[in-house]
Amino acid sequence: MSLAKEFVGNDKFAVYLGDNLLKGGIAEHADAFASSEADAMVLLSDVSRLLFLERFGVAKFDKNGKLEALVEKPKQPPSQFALVGVYFFTPIIFDSISRLRPSFRGELEITDAIQSLLSAGRNVQHRFVQGWWKDTGTSEDILEANRLILDEKLLDSEIRGRVEKGAVIQGRVRIEPEAFVQEGATIRGPAHIGGETIVEKGTYIGPYTSLGRRCRISSCELENSIVMDGCQILARQRITDSIIGSETTILGHENQMPKACHFVLGERSQLQL
Repeated sequence: MSLAKEFVGNDKFAVYLGDNLLKGGIAEHADAFASSEADAMVLLSDVSRLLFLERFGVAKFDKNGKLEALVEKPKQPPSQFALVGVYFFTPIIFDSISRLRPSFRGELEITDAIQSLLSAGRNVQHRFVQGWWKDTGTSEDILEANRLILDEKLLDSEIRGRVEKGAVIQGRVRIEPEAFVQEGATIRGPAHIGGETIVEKGTYIGPYTSLGRRCRISSCELENSIVMDGCQILARQRITDSIIGSETTILGHENQMPKACHFVLGERSQLQL
């Protein structure tokens, strides 16, 4: 984060860790921080429903409910409120960062930098996140986030691409411009089909599937999966609960017997089934 010091200058700024998703975004919280006199602000979420609080940074409050400390991945959590991976700072945080030393994990912890502000009596505020928050640290978390977003954003069908007569579109489905769904294909929502993607005949796209742009999907069944931009899946297989990185190709033999598959593939993978 210290690499951003020159870019930030004297401005207030936000740090949004890329593996976090919040219902409704952070605009409301950013406005609250911008109009405040706080030196820093953290977002907290009630994770009492989870079993593994030690996975997170956790807030500790004094008897008056004031934020007193932040504890990174504690064995005995002091509260049920975890740090969401979104932080708001003034440039004073860079002074704290410059004095950091590696933690017991051998890392420079952002929580230690904020703790130094608290210990120095600086104005560190907190706000509670309403609605869902996903820390997408695993493939299962990413797939759950995809389901949450499709349920929240896809309230109705939106067909802006080309759908041939004889294709079946059921439920809430968004088909982006220049996408093409051929006769004999079935898409059952909630599902998202990116622009310029081709869904060929004999293909089934099931609920909670998101296809990126410029994909070609032929003869397979896809369900509860994320397929990123530029992928080709040309295989008579049932693919579920999968994340397929961009520009990946999955090929199968024409006479191959169908089977169920589960993949987590990085970008530009090549797979022959």
